[in-house]
Amino acid sequence: MTTDPVGPAGERRSRKPVTNYGTGRTALLDAAVRVVARGGLRGLTYRAVALEAGVTHGLVVHHFGSRDALIGEAVTHAIHSSLNSSTLDAGTGEPADFAAGLTDMVRSGPDLQAFQYELLLEARRTPELRPRLRSLYEEYFEATRRELERILPGTVDRGTSRLVFAALEGLVLHQLVFGEEEVTEEALARLRSVLAGLAGEEDAADGS
Repeated sequence: MTTDPVGPAGERRSRKPVTNYGTGRTALLDAAVRVVARGGLRGLTYRAVALEAGVTHGLVVHHFGSRDALIGEAVTHAIHSSLNSSTLDAGTGEPADFAAGLTDMVRSGPDLQAFQYELLLEARRTPELRPRLRSLYEEYFEATRRELERILPGTVDRGTSRLVFAALEGLVLHQLVFGEEEVTEEALARLRSVLAGLAGEEDAADGS
């Protein structure tokens, strides 16, 4: 016979019914992202993920085996999900299309964005997180560089691509915390205008 978990002062907490047993790793990773986004990495436990997903504690253990494995896979899952939902690497080569949909991405997936910021801060305190997080952030950096090279003639150096990505990441963070989607859109319009100007200057230099 199963019993509900016991909370502080002996109070019994209701547990979500087990409805997703066997639904797979993705549902559990989504739950892990939500847990961290809401309460930080230190709140990420097997039991917290199980409660969030509405599954048994044993199922989470079965899928991941260790908390480190759960964290690592959740990082990969979050960044790949964020990349797939963005248009950072749209491929059109048009300044007007750069980072299109960024505002909608934040609105529709705030937990994914919050999760990544939580991990960045935690990696400052926990060095062993840095290599995994860094390798995955390289995917963001590379996607930014590829799109900039479609817009700007010639090779885009690391400093330029990192500067542009930092601007985008800052806009995401500000929208996540403060809202103000109209400010995000105004800033993106200004960034696209700068890119269009740079592309025009490059073209004029090539034609001289």
